[in-house]
Amino acid sequence: MLQNYTLFNESLNAINQQKTLINTLNAHSFNTLHLDEDFDNALHHSNVLLPDGIGVVWAMRLLTGQKLHKIAGADLFFYEMDRINKFGGKCFFLGSSDETLLKIKNRAEKDYPNVQVFSYSPPYKSEFTEEDSKSMIDRINAVEPDVLFVGLTAPKQEKWTYHNFGQLLVGHVCCIGAVFDFYAGNIKRAPHWLILIGMEWSYRLIKEPRRMWRRYLIGNAKFIGYILMEKVGMLI
Repeated sequence: MLQNYTLFNESLNAINQQKTLINTLNAHSFNTLHLDEDFDNALHHSNVLLPDGIGVVWAMRLLTGQKLHKIAGADLFFYEMDRINKFGGKCFFLGSSDETLLKIKNRAEKDYPNVQVFSYSPPYKSEFTEEDSKSMIDRINAVEPDVLFVGLTAPKQEKWTYHNFGQLLVGHVCCIGAVFDFYAGNIKRAPHWLILIGMEWSYRLIKEPRRMWRRYLIGNAKFIGYILMEKVGMLI
């Protein structure tokens, strides 16, 4: 049930500066966790779980009356980069292709000149071997970044960080998925006014209909069904 999750409802600067696992929850991930117990556990063990999606915000208001503020993965990314730029920190991008990571590095060096940028593109596969994970962990720990951005796609990124969090020498760990492509310029994010009215999903559907139609048309209907069932269960 959605009510079983403690969603972050403060300003991002309220997150402590210690080692912290930060994940996001939206309608798609909520649908997915019903079929993936390991993913469910990963989200429950987040130190900070952001309401990344207007559907989750509206659903929590319907179920509990709680008024949440949507915080997208992109919001987290820009906050973290601004934060570490102030003191000359280090960030590490884990995931995506070498080409995308180079675009990210080149842009970040201009946008955040005080930040040291490191990255690694792991093997593209559905599951990582122990050797794969060890190589990823070793590369990250050699840097000891203030922020680790993970873009391995959900739910793989959340499960990997959940299982390996204890071995990572890092500050904040942020699973931000599609933000890698947004920041690299591979995919254009929705205009700000669409984001403000909670219609960012429609922009992605229009831009990538073949890839996104199932997620947003079928997925959103499924999410509404889960929430209505939860609400009915509260009333019985």
